Amino acid sequence: MSMTPVEIRHVALGRKPLGYDRSATDELLAEVAASFEHVWRERADLRDELEELESELARHKELEQALRNTLLSAERMADDMRAQARREADVIVAEARSAARDIVSGAETERERIRTEIRRLQEVETGVRADYRAFLLAALDRLESDTEERRSAHQAA
Repeated sequence: MSMTPVEIRHVALGRKPLGYDRSATDELLAEVAASFEHVWRERADLRDELEELESELARHKELEQALRNTLLSAERMADDMRAQARREADVIVAEARSAARDIVSGAETERERIRTEIRRLQEVETGVRADYRAFLLAALDRLESDTEERRSAHQAA
């Protein structure tokens, strides 16, 4: 049976002519010793539990620190990946713009070549028409001249 300090203070030991009752005193001392042992064991158990809890707390703090470090590392990696992706995107856009400029330049060059070819063909057409007209006029003149010669020859005959 455990005794509290208040109970120990209020214990009335029986008196005898030469002092306290020895058996009552021994009994009280045994109860005090048992109570003290019980408190001592509880204290030891609590100390062990405290050590376990402190150890668990330290482990949780280490885990928390490891998680924080991992999170920071992941955030840095994500930032690095975003920056790398932006750089790659910028390079791709620059290459695409360069390719677009090359395509536009090539198309403009081709357009000029085609325009020059059209002008040349128009000049050739104009020359062919003029030559054809000249040929037709010469043929018409010859035909008319042959017709007049036949008429003249036919009238002279």
